[in-house]
Formats: sequence, C-alpha cells, structure tokens
Amino acid sequence: MTADGGSARFEARLGEIAALTESLLDRLFGPGPVEGERARAPRLLDAVRYATLGGGKRFRPFLVVESAALFAVPQEQSLMAAAALECVHCYSLVHDDLPAMDNDDLRRGRPTVHKAFGEATAILAGDSLLTFAFDILARPETHPDPAIRIALVLGLARAAGLGGMAGGQMLDLEAEGRFAAAPPKMDLPDIEQLQAMKTGALLRYGCVAGAILGRADESARKALDRFGAIIGEAFQIADDILDVEGDVATVGKATGKDAHARKATVVGILGVAKAKQKLFGLIGEAERTLAPFGPDAALLKAAARFVAERRA
Repeated sequence: MTADGGSARFEARLGEIAALTESLLDRLFGPGPVEGERARAPRLLDAVRYATLGGGKRFRPFLVVESAALFAVPQEQSLMAAAALECVHCYSLVHDDLPAMDNDDLRRGRPTVHKAFGEATAILAGDSLLTFAFDILARPETHPDPAIRIALVLGLARAAGLGGMAGGQMLDLEAEGRFAAAPPKMDLPDIEQLQAMKTGALLRYGCVAGAILGRADESARKALDRFGAIIGEAFQIADDILDVEGDVATVGKATGKDAHARKATVVGILGVAKAKQKLFGLIGEAERTLAPFGPDAALLKAAARFVAERRA
C-alpha cells in the first residue's frame, strides 16, 4: 500500500467510524429513559447532545474499532466500547473548557458548552457523560462475557481517573503555577509524565480496549499497549505544535494559550524544530511496534502518520 493510498483509505475509514459512532451516540442519548432511569431532564440532555454530537474526528473510537478488528471482534461490540471512550473524552473537554480550568470560549469552532448552556449545566453534562460511559461498558451488548466488561470498566476508570487523565489535568494546573507564586521548574521527563496522563491515557486505552475485547494474548496486548502509549505522546506533541503554529479558523479553538498560561510543554523545552524531530521519531517507533500484526495493522499505521501530520 502506498503512503498516499494508505492515507486515503485511513481517512475514509476514520470518516466511516465517525459516522457510525455519531449514529450510536445519537441513539444512546435519545429522549426516552432506559430501564433504571426515571426521566431524562431535557436541558441536561440537550447539553450532553451538544457536547457529543456534530463534531470531532472520533479518533479515539477509531483506535478502539481498528484495534479490535485485529482480533475479528464484531464491530457492533467495538463501537459500544468506542462510544464509551468518546463519552469520557467529551466530558473531559466540557470540564477543561470551564472558567475554573482552561476558560475557553470555543470548541470545534462553536461556543463551548458552558458558553451555550451556562456553567452549572456544563458541569452536570460532564458528570453525566462520565458516568454514562460506564453504563455503556456494563451493557451485555458491549460483550456477552461479564469478565470482559469488567476489564473494560477497570481499564477506562484507571485511564480517566486519579492516576490517569484527571491526575494529569491536576499536574497541568500545578505546572501553570495555579497554586504557587510561580510555576515549578519542570524538565522533559516531568512534562512527558504529565502528558502521558492527561492526554495519553485515553488514547492508550483506546488501543488496549480492542485487545481486551479480542481476548488478545499477552504479546499482542503489550504491543497494542505500547503503540497506544506512543500515539498518546505523539498526539500531545502535535497538539503543542498546533498551539504555536495553528490558527483559530483551522484548529477550531484558541491558539497560543500554552505560552500565555506559562504551560510547560515539549515544544517549550525543545523548540518547534526538535519537537517535530521527536514527533516523527515516535511515529516510526509506533509503526515498528505494529510489525507483529503484519498488513492487518495498515490502518493503525496510517493513524500514527495522521497524528503527526494533522492540522486541527
């Protein structure tokens, strides 16, 4: 497969999975309550739907579905796990945008949830998305084996929580100097740890979830775990480069905020040129990590290149 052909195939598949995820989320966030719910508050439901539908590349769902495809997992199962992961991702965006956190007005080219619905509703929308993710994973439609569902729940809880994304966001706030007179001095390993938690943990889970669904052996699971970790690191470096080089119209959110907030980033330490060199080195490592899966992993390899080359 040529590089151009691989890119076109990847973009087509990314779009296909995005549409399937959108359709599933639209159904899951329908107006009617499911068994065990009393009712769905209309304003809250509207905010949840605003936060999840009609935007985003659905890259994390892509990682789940394509990782699971390596083990011939039925797509209807991997899409359920993908939707759960996307709920956690969208919750994190809603809360990150709040005035107490990053205080952003734009997300995906439109007003953030707290700008559209108010802070109180935005907080509740984020809370609802986080808890609903585990609702999805606990359903038999996600996998008939309760042990697999438990493993998916445990993995997502750890990726999203104290030692994962939420913990990484705390480290990020500390790195800005929110709780001290000046930001602490951070070296490259400190920044990489922060970013592996804040951004990398959910991307890594996306790859591991496919292995869990597919009952992968230890070797295959470790390979996907490593691939996910590399992709997470590369994704954040690319994001930091976009914050320096991108523009609002293309990126869909404010840029130049890292320097303004005095955030410690790989780009800030290495400079743009060396950060790009590191980024493309990571993509090469990611592709080598997938070697045991042969041509079946072509789309995941293309996804790694997408991370490095994205403009939004």
